Amino acid sequence: MPQSTHNRAAELHNLAAHAHSAAAAAHGKGDHRTAHELSQQAQQHSMNAHRLAEELATKRTTSGKS
Repeated sequence: MPQSTHNRAAELHNLAAHAHSAAAAAHGKGDHRTAHELSQQAQQHSMNAHRLAEELATKRTTSGKS
């Protein structure tokens, strides 16, 4: 069954939060390379979640004008 856009955006937000937590843990252990990579993953997940949220807002706005 296809996943709703809302659920996918929420999942991406959760993935970003997890990557941020993992990056902080890696940084605390002195593994700065891994921390940097995880921070980049978190940013990508956040950007994708934001893009989906904008799509949802656009759909809501255009469907409300009908």
